Amino acid sequence: MSSEISENSFDAAEFLKSLTTRPGIYRMLNNKGEIIYIGKAKNLKNRVSSYFKTQSASIKQQVMVAKVAAIEVTVTRTEGEALLLESQQIKRHRPRYNICLRDDKSFPYIFLSNEQEFPQITVHRGPKNKKGRYFGPYPSSGAVRETLKLLQKLFPIRQCEDAFYHNRTRPCLQYQIERCTAPCAGLIDKQNYAQDVENTVLFLEGKGGLLIDRLIVKMEQAAANLDFERAAGFRDQIVKLRSVLEKHFIHGEKGDMDIIACASKSNLACVQVFFIRNGQHLGNKVFFPRMTDEHDSASVIQAFIPQYYLDKKIPYELIVNHELEEVKLLSEVLASQAKHPVTISHNVRGERLKWLQMAITNAENSLLSKLSDKQGIYERFLSLQEELACKDLPKRLECFDISHTQGEQTVASCVVFDREGPVKSAYRRFNITGITGGDDYAAIHQAVFRRFKRLKQGEHEAPDILFIDGGKGQVHEAQKALAELELNNVMIVGVSKGPDRKPGMEKLILADQEQPINVTPGASGLLLIQHIRDEAHRFAITGHRQRRGKAAKQSVLETIPGLGSKRRQILLKQFGGLQGISCAGVDALCSIDGISRQLAQRIYELFHHQDGDSI
Repeated sequence: MSSEISENSFDAAEFLKSLTTRPGIYRMLNNKGEIIYIGKAKNLKNRVSSYFKTQSASIKQQVMVAKVAAIEVTVTRTEGEALLLESQQIKRHRPRYNICLRDDKSFPYIFLSNEQEFPQITVHRGPKNKKGRYFGPYPSSGAVRETLKLLQKLFPIRQCEDAFYHNRTRPCLQYQIERCTAPCAGLIDKQNYAQDVENTVLFLEGKGGLLIDRLIVKMEQAAANLDFERAAGFRDQIVKLRSVLEKHFIHGEKGDMDIIACASKSNLACVQVFFIRNGQHLGNKVFFPRMTDEHDSASVIQAFIPQYYLDKKIPYELIVNHELEEVKLLSEVLASQAKHPVTISHNVRGERLKWLQMAITNAENSLLSKLSDKQGIYERFLSLQEELACKDLPKRLECFDISHTQGEQTVASCVVFDREGPVKSAYRRFNITGITGGDDYAAIHQAVFRRFKRLKQGEHEAPDILFIDGGKGQVHEAQKALAELELNNVMIVGVSKGPDRKPGMEKLILADQEQPINVTPGASGLLLIQHIRDEAHRFAITGHRQRRGKAAKQSVLETIPGLGSKRRQILLKQFGGLQGISCAGVDALCSIDGISRQLAQRIYELFHHQDGDSI
């Protein structure tokens, strides 16, 4: 919402007169039309009016209410619908005074294909549009890789890509180290491979006990048939499986369960989630929700659960370390979304209590580490202010870097830091075009101009300091770009490599000074500069490699006008690949159906210089 609202245009008493008593959500807006808080209510009139009763409102509420210039409401049929809508709107608008979940990426699964003769097992993230079985979700790719590594030792079914598998005639290294049975080379029959697949499914479904019982029966049968080598193989599998089950399975747990623990201090909170599926502990994940004000742990969990679970697969039970006010409402809404009962418990005993205590310990330790790190970053900002003689303590830093290979596929990066560290959601890359290859000055000018042009359009806030990875020339180009946009309130600092490019020997160049400024040796502000410079460098190189890789994948034939995909395929088949096409003459090329002499001439010229040398 871009239109501004008058500072004193909101009359709370008049607004409350006509406000409905039905359930719904309310959105509080400031004088710029920005949503600063979203809440839900069973009775909108009672809930909203409570904010304007100074005797019952907290100091934090009073500060927020002082900024309210308008309130919008959306009426729903039930309080459950209001909870769903509130969660969706908080995720979309991320209001300043709400508790907002930062990390909401999709979680990885283990995927087992079922269309091939010899199915493949691999990690999967994203839409489930392939035919097969999905197991998870797992808290991280690392947890998936650990499980796949265990499966390779227990039931070595193939984990290679189909393209690799179909082009093998001899076993690869995985077979040599007994991590695959080499179906690509025909070293295992369908029946035995299918048995390994079935055992893998039982393991992933949490039916370890049943799996061991089956292996024991097979071991005894093999021994009775005097096939002692086969019996020894089953025995080894049983031993490995028992060892894995002891480490990774929770005794007495059969279903899906998540354990959620929160620790909070000041305006920082840490939420630890332990994932248990089919009685198997898949690992844990840590979250640091964004909070403007201090909230107790119960409030954080109350806000965390709907934002996190309402668009994901929901387990049958959630165990939390605090009693929640709206536990009944949450359970009902989660159950309606999951299509099965969902229990939220906080008072647990036995094995559940042990896991809950472990989650609490992890949350507290992660919170302490974050607080320590946060304090360290703040001290670096103070040092930076002193070293650069800034009038005010900087709030936001940006840094630009350029990456290319001999002037090709140039990419510029822009990374952003605030007083809590990297703000990765604000990172941006720019594909640089229309400049002479290798001209870093022009690349910096284009990137800075494009970035700050968006700033003038209100897409993001301005940095207090703009760092440029480079010397006077790059700083001058950044200064020119800002001058063209009539922006003169941003401090520009060039970070030039020191002697032998050693860290700590960088030279800092200001736009209005001839000589580099002297930095106190070992100053923590210099560490902050190195951090943001290195992050910009990493982000630029990653983007350049992606662009270069994408360009490399494009066939040279795709650059020929008039040569469509079907004709390209015919040519490749007829001549056995690009090497054959490059050796063919014009007559040979135009002998192919659909290839005219003019088109054949263009194809020929693509592969030959005027002096006759082949590229």
